[in-house]
Amino acid sequence: MHRRAIGAAAFAAALLTGCATGGDKAKPVRINQDPFPSTYQRYPGAPTLIRGVTILDGEGGRIESGEIVLVDGKVQAVGTGLSAPSGAVVIDGTGKYVTAGIIDVHSHLGDYPSPSVEAHQDGNEATGPARPEVWAEHSVWPQDPGFSRALTNGGVTALQILPGSANLFGGRSVTVKNVPARTVQAMKFPGAPYGLKMACGENPKRVYGSKNQAPATRMGNIAVTRQTWINAQKYKREWDAYEEDGGEMPDRDLAMDTLRGVLAGDILVHNHCYRADEMAVMIDLSKEAGYKIGTFHHAVESYKVADLLARESICSAMWADWYGFKMEAYDAVRENIPLVHQAGACAIVHSDDPNGIQRLNQEAAKAMAAGRRMGANIPEEVAWTWLSANPAKALGIFEQTGSLKPGKNADVVLWNGNPFSNYSRPERVWIDGALMYDANNPRLRPVSDFELGQPGEGDVK
Repeated sequence: MHRRAIGAAAFAAALLTGCATGGDKAKPVRINQDPFPSTYQRYPGAPTLIRGVTILDGEGGRIESGEIVLVDGKVQAVGTGLSAPSGAVVIDGTGKYVTAGIIDVHSHLGDYPSPSVEAHQDGNEATGPARPEVWAEHSVWPQDPGFSRALTNGGVTALQILPGSANLFGGRSVTVKNVPARTVQAMKFPGAPYGLKMACGENPKRVYGSKNQAPATRMGNIAVTRQTWINAQKYKREWDAYEEDGGEMPDRDLAMDTLRGVLAGDILVHNHCYRADEMAVMIDLSKEAGYKIGTFHHAVESYKVADLLARESICSAMWADWYGFKMEAYDAVRENIPLVHQAGACAIVHSDDPNGIQRLNQEAAKAMAAGRRMGANIPEEVAWTWLSANPAKALGIFEQTGSLKPGKNADVVLWNGNPFSNYSRPERVWIDGALMYDANNPRLRPVSDFELGQPGEGDVK
């Protein structure tokens, strides 16, 4: 009895001790989810009044003989009969156009920069079909001359840089302001959400099937994608529980960190997908996994499922007329963009090309003309939403940019003629109210070190 009493007392004491100490879980450690923050600082700009111009405001509005005032990096006013702020630069734009800056949602500038040599090929981490752990920004070379050409030739004020499409999960994208900078952090658009590049169709199955590994078929694409999301769901459950209750920290996984961010709604999905049937499959897959597709890219068959895309609030980033370069691109039509627009879905003109990004205004013009030929008389001011407001919405930056509304960033292009004409070019470009390009001022023609001395570029004296 004596031994039993001692044993019982010892057990009770141990139990009480455990309740007092071992029962308290360690508090969760906060993980830095954005260790590479933007260091962007806007360039200085002068108060500016542009008068006598046709204004396409980016949201479908049009003002003839209009005026726009830029102050402290923002659009202060848009309309007619406006007064110039004290000390303002006044520009007579009679006969010219002002638009919201063009935003390209699909670019590889910096990741596949010029000169196009093997040492610069940094857009595809083609070492496994699922590589969500890589970030496009860690390949971006700010000296890529493509940036300045997009600004001066194309009026592009912001762009999303994506990994390539070799993988089912290509990694994170980054949205940047098209400004000269020494580092990618100094180009990063403050507050812009990250994106996740996904792909379906021919590219992943060709790349990995040729290596005798999965996926080698379209059904393999979906199987690997589904299993990856199942793994991500488990990872999210573990980390959600840890962050709520504490205890032992789960193992970190950079790939799963990205996918957890998607499942939480913090990272936007940009899905390379050509065929209509595959878009429908990916929509079903996204519902199974618990995330939302934001934008299908290339999407040459969006016209076949435009009603579905409108119902699901999914954007399509499309070319005006690229097609036929592989089987999944064969059933394209020139009316794709206007058909998607007419269905009430979100239509975007994108480039995916260092030359195309310099002529996105012309690409939109081709799509608008194709729509008119089929009987859809889409006005110029509405077609400009394909280049500014809709891309801004797809990138999660519409509150800051994408249209010429008071209080928004002064990302503005003054064109020397109608921007839908092949003969028109940007005359001046402002980013956050700072004049970044002036065709009439050689000191305001930004060029890369790799273009100095080239005909028409840089100082050749």
